[in-house]
Amino acid sequence: MSGHAAIYKASGGLVGHRLPFLPGILVLDHVGAKSGIKRSSALLYVEDGDDVAIIASKGGYPKNPAWFHNLRANPDTTVQIGRERRKVHARVANPEERARIWSKAVKAYRGYADYQARTPREIPVVILERR
Repeated sequence: MSGHAAIYKASGGLVGHRLPFLPGILVLDHVGAKSGIKRSSALLYVEDGDDVAIIASKGGYPKNPAWFHNLRANPDTTVQIGRERRKVHARVANPEERARIWSKAVKAYRGYADYQARTPREIPVVILERR
């Protein structure tokens, strides 16, 4: 677990949810696809109706982040958004959803456009649906 995720969880979501000049940050719990090890990652998110979406950018690296592969293998998980813990089901956005959410994400954090320009892969958008 990263230091950010650890502080976020330890504070009950009071510290780390909002940082200057960034969209909201959540803590995603995920289980290793191969290892089965439970992990937590602090990630930017954008709201999409009653759901939230996260962007598998990995800073424009050529490969998707490990948490993306973990969610593909184990899509039912939990997130913490501020003080709220929420059970979610993760799924990759379809092309129409991706276009809509990607636009919101780039508006919230310009870095995503730069990351996409650095990599030939289409950066996935993952929708975390309440369950």
